[in-house]
Amino acid sequence: MNGETPLLALKGVGAAIGQKYGQLGLHTIADLINYFPRRYDDYSVLTPIAEIVPGAVSIRATIKQAKGRYVRRGMHITEAVAGDDTGSVRLIWFNQPYREGSLKAGAEYYISGNFELSHQRLSIMNPTIELVSDMPLNTARIVPVYRETKGLTSRQIRAAIGQIAKVIAGLPETLPEWLVTKHDFYGRSRAVYALHFPENADDLAQARHRLGFEEVFQLSLAALSNKYELLTEQAPSVPFEEKVAKEFVSHMPFKLTDAQRKVVWSIFQDMQKEQPMNRLVEGDVGAGKTVVAAMAAVMVLHHGHQVALMAPTELLARQHAETLQKLLQPLGFGSQVGLLVGGMTAAQKRSAREHIASGDIRFIVGTQALIQDTVDMHALELVIIDEQHRFGVDQRRTLQIKAGHMPHVLSLTATPIPRSLALTLYGELDVSVLDQKPPGRSEIITKIESPNSRPQLYEEIEKELTAGRQMFVVCPLITESGAVKAVSAEEMHEQLSKKAFKHHNVGLLHGKMKPADKNDVMQQFVEHKLDILVSTTVIEVGVDVPNATIMLIEGAERFGLAQMHQLRGRVGRGKDQGYCYLMMSDSSAPSRRLRALESSSDGFKLAELDLELRGPGAIYGTMQHGQLDLRIAKLTDTILIASARSAAQKFIDKHEDLLQYPYLHEQVSKLRAVTNLN
Repeated sequence: MNGETPLLALKGVGAAIGQKYGQLGLHTIADLINYFPRRYDDYSVLTPIAEIVPGAVSIRATIKQAKGRYVRRGMHITEAVAGDDTGSVRLIWFNQPYREGSLKAGAEYYISGNFELSHQRLSIMNPTIELVSDMPLNTARIVPVYRETKGLTSRQIRAAIGQIAKVIAGLPETLPEWLVTKHDFYGRSRAVYALHFPENADDLAQARHRLGFEEVFQLSLAALSNKYELLTEQAPSVPFEEKVAKEFVSHMPFKLTDAQRKVVWSIFQDMQKEQPMNRLVEGDVGAGKTVVAAMAAVMVLHHGHQVALMAPTELLARQHAETLQKLLQPLGFGSQVGLLVGGMTAAQKRSAREHIASGDIRFIVGTQALIQDTVDMHALELVIIDEQHRFGVDQRRTLQIKAGHMPHVLSLTATPIPRSLALTLYGELDVSVLDQKPPGRSEIITKIESPNSRPQLYEEIEKELTAGRQMFVVCPLITESGAVKAVSAEEMHEQLSKKAFKHHNVGLLHGKMKPADKNDVMQQFVEHKLDILVSTTVIEVGVDVPNATIMLIEGAERFGLAQMHQLRGRVGRGKDQGYCYLMMSDSSAPSRRLRALESSSDGFKLAELDLELRGPGAIYGTMQHGQLDLRIAKLTDTILIASARSAAQKFIDKHEDLLQYPYLHEQVSKLRAVTNLN
């Protein structure tokens, strides 16, 4: 038996159970070995019966007697008495009639479960029980709990893993020997074994430390490999012209923030080099990323070259083109801004492509239409990618190949990324943060609301709508679901358009609509043909609607912090006060997450809290950028991250041959594609 052996070879895994494993993405022994527990129940401390107290307990005792009976409505109860030298305790199982026949009177068992009150008597309820003569998998130890699926329990998974203990013991080392020795790490096989079969808390901690380090080491090595590969590329230098920069600033309707000045200067310095710039600009909603991008573009346009800006949606691309034309008009470049999106007619697209190829259009704004083979951008020197995480690696690479060389790349995102996450994921990137907002923009007033307060809230909203303002309503579901207690977009649209706000125009927008229909609905809202837009999170990153002042998030407890902060940023973008209402599904106490959003408008602080509360997958999932496979490491563990990143740098400095470490090579290759923003 080895890693490639199908799970069907294991005892107890037939075709039906094998299908259940398949639903979890597990097909081979290797898949199962790397299927790490999601949590642990500690039943390792054996307590004499006389000393047990209510709560989780483990005992070693002899079964004295057992009997089963059916009670009302067909329910079956099995009762047993177990004893040790100090006393006896009652055991109860519900609807497990096989228990009576399987328990051996006089045999000694490990028994683990919850000691609690039932029918005025303390008993161990539905305990797990195993013979002392067997190797315990489910009792008298720190018991791993795995992610399950219907028809496949952690108990079954533990039984399967118990059969492959020898395979785990034979796992080869995956890290360099010098690294394992320096940090006094568990070997790979011992660490994996200890995750599934921890002897004690320290054993488990050692295993988690070794494997968590390895995860961050792999990510760091992937990111650094990307960075050093990029340093071997050449890009045309874009000389800095102070006069051009000053002229741009002099025509701006507002003053640059200090943060914008700092970031722009970093970009100008990057573009003067002959290595390609690869900078990520993070800025909260409304921090002025578009102005920063325009200033970078001006320097390239001044030297006679082309710039391409790729946006995630057609509507956003159109809005960018309009904004950039206004910003660049005083410098004479407004007429050189052109648009290329899928919604244009064939004749419009053909004309745009001709003007791009001839150089008449030198600032090309568009969506994925920019990366089509028919688009000739031979003078391309700067690529600006808005909301970079919404494009795949191949799409970004294709856009760059069009230049015939590696252009400078400026990535923009309004998703605040915690520093620890940014360092780990984007080690190859230079990261700049716009942590100030332009003067005059007021804070969004945020309030938590319970369903009981809905009538009063609707009265306040009605005043805003009557005054000519607009409202977003965001729901967690498209259609009603019996499995999830949450209001759907379709249901809310029905309620608002026919009852609460029937005198207003109410639109519906969700991800299952055709792109053209989504654009049409959003355009109607932009043009104020709609007063209320009911939507799912497809408007999370969207266009500016300065007249929209209200954001109502339904079922707010179902959204992540970073996501709700993004949604909140859709309103209050004009001269009027913005409001964000967090409507809960019930009247229970608000979570720490909602309280934080109500009291803070700092996107980076909120993202750090989201990372702490929900883990990196939550933030990374909203970024839609490949797969972040951190199952052990915690990105809040700054010491481990610094140590792993330092080790990755040393690995490169030592000129280690990655091919000598097959498993490491395989993981790093995958992660280079995930972390690569080129």
